[in-house]
Amino acid sequence: MNEKVLKCLYDIKFAIEEIDSFFVGRQKRFEEYFKDILLKRAIERNLEIIGEAINRILKEDPLFPIQNARRIIGLRNQIIHGYDNVSNENIWGIVINHIPRLKAEVDQLIEQ
Repeated sequence: MNEKVLKCLYDIKFAIEEIDSFFVGRQKRFEEYFKDILLKRAIERNLEIIGEAINRILKEDPLFPIQNARRIIGLRNQIIHGYDNVSNENIWGIVINHIPRLKAEVDQLIEQ
């Protein structure tokens, strides 16, 4: 794995860790997310970073093995370009269901 790809993997890792840090000392509840505009925007920004990092990885190595890479890039594009159509429920589902899996996947790729 080249240095550019490794740097992007670390960018993804740090963005995920930042998302996780937003919930230290508070419950991971949709209601809390929904009513906190700063939390929503911070999570969206980190999802943008994750999507851009994956986009850069695929430019370096189009066959790089990250599950759902194209969907993650699509989410990034939706947040940036279709900001008025971003579903709070969709983002929350990603935070709860997909981010933990992506974190484990990225950690494993970095260890290799």
